[in-house]
Amino acid sequence: MMENSVDFELKEARRKGAKPMMWISMVSMTMMFAGLTSAYVISSNRDDWVSFDLPIAFLWSTLCIVLSSITFYAGKITAKKGNKKMTTIMLLSTLLLGLGFIYGQFQGFYTLQDMGLYFTGPKSAVSSSMLMVIVFAHVLHVLAGLISLLIVLYKQIIGLYPMVDTLGLELGEIFWHFLDFLWVGLFCFFYFNT
Repeated sequence: MMENSVDFELKEARRKGAKPMMWISMVSMTMMFAGLTSAYVISSNRDDWVSFDLPIAFLWSTLCIVLSSITFYAGKITAKKGNKKMTTIMLLSTLLLGLGFIYGQFQGFYTLQDMGLYFTGPKSAVSSSMLMVIVFAHVLHVLAGLISLLIVLYKQIIGLYPMVDTLGLELGEIFWHFLDFLWVGLFCFFYFNT
């Protein structure tokens, strides 16, 4: 009996600390991207800075990630209502839209190359190199989000999210929305600063 009490207290302590830890990690990620975008702004004063139009693929990928936030939110709502089938459909939709986002990002990279703007080498430009570093850093975070989403989806399918305990799903959703808002902010930043 004593051991069950300790296990329960430990589980509750983890539950209470989960969201604050998520917020702390998101603040640190925000600071990292603030530093990268600040370096982009400072570098834009260089004499060898090349301005260019943002590839349309980045707009399409933005649409994918915004829609994926909507489907993730819908998945959480349906989970809290106990609709396992619809929750799974919404989470699968989120996964597909997340993959569509990454596909769009790489299409944007290819478009930049078609425009003669490379990441490195003699044909590279500081502006395109910095854009690619920032975008790729975000893509890595989205890949982490997709891994988290796969775990949430797996747990959803095997029934580990009853209506009363959706913490794991909620943490995944918070992180996913953060990635969405971060990308929308970055997209707007690049749109007005390239």
